[in-house]
Amino acid sequence: MDEIAVIKCGGSIIDNLSDRFFDNIKQLQQNGIQPIVVHGGGPAIQDMLGKLDIPFSFIDGLRTTSAEAMDVVEMVLAGHVNNAITRKMNTAGVQAAGFSGSDANLMTGAPKDLPTYGYVGDVSGINVPFLLQILDQGIVPVIAPIAAGKNGDRYNINADSAAGAIAQAINAEKLIFVTDVPGIITEEGLLPSATEAEIEELIAKRVIHGGMIPKVKAALACLNEDLPTVMIADANQAINQAGFTGTAIKRSEEAV
Repeated sequence: MDEIAVIKCGGSIIDNLSDRFFDNIKQLQQNGIQPIVVHGGGPAIQDMLGKLDIPFSFIDGLRTTSAEAMDVVEMVLAGHVNNAITRKMNTAGVQAAGFSGSDANLMTGAPKDLPTYGYVGDVSGINVPFLLQILDQGIVPVIAPIAAGKNGDRYNINADSAAGAIAQAINAEKLIFVTDVPGIITEEGLLPSATEAEIEELIAKRVIHGGMIPKVKAALACLNEDLPTVMIADANQAINQAGFTGTAIKRSEEAV
């Protein structure tokens, strides 16, 4: 089987994905890499919750999700964002199909802490055979991070966590967090690679700050023996034969 690359698109860049990004997906396929796209949609969810006057709050950085808010999360992620990305991919000549984690129990989950966070969940399982069937047909799955729970419940899953869980379950060779910057930037320019210790030092020195902190921490959380490197890259840059270039987050023993 070809290499598998899980590509996570943050909600903040969904509206700004250029034609270049979709051409990149096509290029990855031509390079013998099978992409899986996982997307967020936080800004669009927040906007819709505001329009519908549905209250929410943030606890420990997580948006609480009531049953009423969960309907909005599903509507925005599965109904709007997922369709928009899938449609653009097909327009670009990439055969893509959109899925919620609820489809075919693609992603199952359990509540993180129902009394505290509501319907915010942790991934408990991935339907790997189903995903492999889709990939075998040359189709790019575009996945909204909603997990199916017991008794028909649904859970709102952090997109970074969902991408990491899928990459680990399917033994992906690549996990790429695409964003609106080319990677970690220092005074010397783009940092080609960094270990956990180096990242902690850069955070302490405030070289890494703001929205980049959760990105690098999510990348670090995904590292394991089977996935020793996670890339943070610009979604809209041209790729080369090896794929996206950016900052490679590595386990200490893997750093060069």
